[in-house]
Amino acid sequence: MTDLYYDVHGSGPVLLIIPGGAGHPMGLGPLTEALADRFTVVVLDPLGLAHGRLGSPVDDQRVEDWSDSARRVLDSVLADGDTAYALGTSAGAIVALDLLARHPERLRHVVAHEPPCVGVLPDGHRHRAMFREVVDTYRTAGLRAAAARMTAGLTDQPATAAVSPLTSQPLTREEELGNPMALSLAHVLVPFTSYDPDLTALASAPLTLAAGTDSRGHLLYRTAEFTARRTGAAFAEFPGGHLGVAQHPDAFAEHLVGVVGFGERGHDRSPTASA
Repeated sequence: MTDLYYDVHGSGPVLLIIPGGAGHPMGLGPLTEALADRFTVVVLDPLGLAHGRLGSPVDDQRVEDWSDSARRVLDSVLADGDTAYALGTSAGAIVALDLLARHPERLRHVVAHEPPCVGVLPDGHRHRAMFREVVDTYRTAGLRAAAARMTAGLTDQPATAAVSPLTSQPLTREEELGNPMALSLAHVLVPFTSYDPDLTALASAPLTLAAGTDSRGHLLYRTAEFTARRTGAAFAEFPGGHLGVAQHPDAFAEHLVGVVGFGERGHDRSPTASA
């Protein structure tokens, strides 16, 4: 059984946040602060990257393992019979979908923001191939080239962005282990985008699929819309784009409060915890 890594802020009903990328909660501080006066905000760090494990060896990751960690965290912070809200973004949104499908008894409402579960789309095989190309590009040409390839894929632009070989080179293993974005490309992106959510289990679940207003017309906006239609879940637009949680934390937080239907400050407060 793996160790659990998470942080707890504020007080009120529990809101679990599952970050994207390699699960490092970097950039989530302002969002957490904006929510902590209404929720006990529990921020999952699946690989412990913000808890002293950045630089340690990392294997290829599984959605189900992150989901199991999230469930164990909820078991540790919730009283028997209590439920939590959950927000997952990007790769974390895929985890949130798996968590809701397998452990609905622990969740009050889940918001999945731009999950890259592109296999749900009619042409999902093409988009999965794009993510594999991103990883291949990372392996041969480095982070900047891979980021350019992924941006082109997400925005449906031609993959013609040229990156100078003088400024973009493959990372060493040591450099990779110290870089959360590199770890995401090396060990998270392909297995997570290859995951198929259980649409039947999600059809009766308390779920909102979400996408950023700046992502309209982009791949992950369409993925969220399509998943909402297939499951009968609600669909909501949030401020910003794919990184709206970091780009517009205050506006994102206010929108989240409205979407989950919790708008009264001070309601249902519980003691602050820490881990």
